[in-house]
Amino acid sequence: MRVVVEGLVARNHKVTVLVHTSSPSVKYSQKENFKYVLFNIDMDQEEALNVWRTFITTSMLQTASGIKAWTMFWSMMSGFTRLIEAVCEGMLLNKQLIASLRESHFDVVLYDPMMPCGDLLAEILGRPHVIYIRLSVAYYMERLCGQLPTPASYVPAVSTQGHLSDHMNFIERLENVLLYIGATALFKLYTMLTYDKHYAKITGKPTTLCDTMGKADIWLIRTYWDFEYPRPFLPNFKFVGGLHCKPAKPLPKEMEEFVQSSGDDGIVVFSLGSMVKNLTKERANTIASALAQIPQKVLWRYAGEKPDTLASNTKIYDWIPQNDLLGHTKTKAFITHGGTNGIYEAIYHGVPMVGIPLFADQPDNLLHMKTKGAAVMLDFNKLQTIDLKEAITEVINNPSYKESIMRLSRIHHDQPMKPLDQAVYWIEFVMRNKGAKHLRVEAHNLTWYQYHCLDVAAFLLSVVALVTFIFVKTCAWLFRKCCRRTSKGKKSKKE
Repeated sequence: MRVVVEGLVARNHKVTVLVHTSSPSVKYSQKENFKYVLFNIDMDQEEALNVWRTFITTSMLQTASGIKAWTMFWSMMSGFTRLIEAVCEGMLLNKQLIASLRESHFDVVLYDPMMPCGDLLAEILGRPHVIYIRLSVAYYMERLCGQLPTPASYVPAVSTQGHLSDHMNFIERLENVLLYIGATALFKLYTMLTYDKHYAKITGKPTTLCDTMGKADIWLIRTYWDFEYPRPFLPNFKFVGGLHCKPAKPLPKEMEEFVQSSGDDGIVVFSLGSMVKNLTKERANTIASALAQIPQKVLWRYAGEKPDTLASNTKIYDWIPQNDLLGHTKTKAFITHGGTNGIYEAIYHGVPMVGIPLFADQPDNLLHMKTKGAAVMLDFNKLQTIDLKEAITEVINNPSYKESIMRLSRIHHDQPMKPLDQAVYWIEFVMRNKGAKHLRVEAHNLTWYQYHCLDVAAFLLSVVALVTFIFVKTCAWLFRKCCRRTSKGKKSKKE
């Protein structure tokens, strides 16, 4: 979102970023070309950070089962509930803050629904709002709150297993339908017990998450057709995938020397993202052993203890200029956890991937790349040295992976507007027109049975049933009448 904010500032807009003082990710103390407004919440930074740590740990331990799995899941959900309550109340029950925001007369509210109550803030301020999101698990926010059509026959629900594509056989379609039903039930139950309860408390009347999210004027989606399967979209859903991508800049001198030392073999870039900084010693040694067996030089972003099996061809860094490395001419492959930002940098620069998904939408992200022929996927929990080595070798030596990622790269670059310009344009569009309600479908004002035309189906079935009933009764009456006449005729002849 920082890229979008800086894009708006570059167009001479005044931007205010609202952030709570316990935020574990926003460095609000540094000087920026936009304004920060801080508010306090009833949760310290360490507790807020632990909520996200618990989420990551729970998502990564897919092998946990029974009581342990339920205990971890409940702990994660309880943490999110506390975070939602703390942020929503700290922001929206702060009368001084709300009064100050009202006096500023903002034109639009831009928010990511991962941080709660941005939609309710827009409602309270009476401002149009723009959502910035990557299509969520089972598309519940977009499907249930944004009324996005999702035909289960060819639109796969996002799952932690990440194995459904838009080509599904009967069993897979059955699984997909059940996945949608299960995800819908869980989403509605969870939001009813968390968001909806807090929203009603703050507004003083029955209010749900979908009531407020559904009023969004524009949904900025962080993907594009280079990533998505073909599917229906609504007029107020706009693609801005890869808006953070940019041409590579020169590397630091020491890093460039290491890259150049790779010769014709080139380099491999390895990162499991900013949220996973270290691994168990056993897992780190497994990975390092695999990297030691390939001819390429490896730049590995890793903040944990140095593995015992680390070879001279691998260098560990606390931080790497990922975009610049992926754009380097010597880069042959990218080992990634499958975060949307990293995948788009690989698409932008045309680098094939070895995917090791860990949690959330990462398995689904990498499945898209695997389906499109640009990546090999590995299971983190079952990863062996030979698996990683063979996957890297396959991606580098099999030209089909490079050809596939270059095809996706060409699609990405062949757009009428750059993704960032697209995002800024639609935000400005909402500002100029004081909203974009003309792009919202009428489905928002229909009940669930009206949306699916169940009332129409019930009426038509009733008409068919009535006509059938009248027809049967008429036939029965005619049959009885004919029988009586026949019977009388026979009786007369006999007499």
